[in-house]
Amino acid sequence: MNELKERIMASSSSDLSGIEEALDKGLNPCLALISDVAGHILFAGGKRIRPLLMVLSARLCGYAGNDDKAVSVMFEYLHAATLLHDDLVDGADVRRGRQVSHLIWGNSTTVLVGDFLLAKTISIAADTGHMEIVRTISDAISRMAEGEIHQLANREKIDVDEAEYMEIIHRKTACLIQAACRVGAIFASASAEREKTMSNYGRDLGIAFQMVDDLLDYTADTKVLGKSTGSDLREGKMTLPLIYAIGRAQGKDKKRMQEIIRDRASSESAIHEMLGYLKEYGGIAYTSEKASQYAEKAKQRLAIFEDCDAKTILTDLADYTIKRKE
Repeated sequence: MNELKERIMASSSSDLSGIEEALDKGLNPCLALISDVAGHILFAGGKRIRPLLMVLSARLCGYAGNDDKAVSVMFEYLHAATLLHDDLVDGADVRRGRQVSHLIWGNSTTVLVGDFLLAKTISIAADTGHMEIVRTISDAISRMAEGEIHQLANREKIDVDEAEYMEIIHRKTACLIQAACRVGAIFASASAEREKTMSNYGRDLGIAFQMVDDLLDYTADTKVLGKSTGSDLREGKMTLPLIYAIGRAQGKDKKRMQEIIRDRASSESAIHEMLGYLKEYGGIAYTSEKASQYAEKAKQRLAIFEDCDAKTILTDLADYTIKRKE
């Protein structure tokens, strides 16, 4: 996996450098406080997958200009805004190995800086002059909010099924990755077929990405992940590993799993106990297999394009999504 990650980083080094420069340059707030709070989340080691996907999608669809990096950063600003808001809603304490912003600067400042980043996103989209890009971004923002609200409304609701889970993750995660890929195609003035293909690639990749996130919340090393494991269980979130396993558990095991969910896994031993149930009843294996299927679908979408560096990296990103440990 490290070899795959290193290959992606090496192949994308010029793009990533350009994105990093544009991120810093594009922020440009009038108050140092905004830079401090935004920078705390923006420059804490994020992988820049979303802006990179836009840049690669544009190039795959024939874009050869120099303005893609400056536009692509709106996806990182939007992603950062959602993290600021979500960490507050979830009561998180660590993100990317750092104390979360609301514990340093307070709730009000954190929410408002998130709002600033949302406004920055919309401003960049508007500056492209493409109404379809503005529409894609605004639709993604609406869907992400709906997904988070849906998940919040489902806290401690044990009877969430896989179909409802899929609806939530498409809205809260996959739609932003889908938007990045679609906007790349729009920015390149791609055909309707290619635009749809990149949109579908992004959707499938985003679903795989969130499924792996949900796996890592139970199985990852906390230091590698950069945040506490078991947080979904503590927050009462029913994710696919748990949905699948509890649907197959019987008798006292099922009853015990329900107790742990209702107690929000009040101890590390409870989280470890739940992990045992997820393994025993196939939740870990099933989720891993589903994520692999969606990543494979994403790669197959790219078959309409001729071989090139951008296609290779997009293929590698799909493989990396299911093999990553963070």
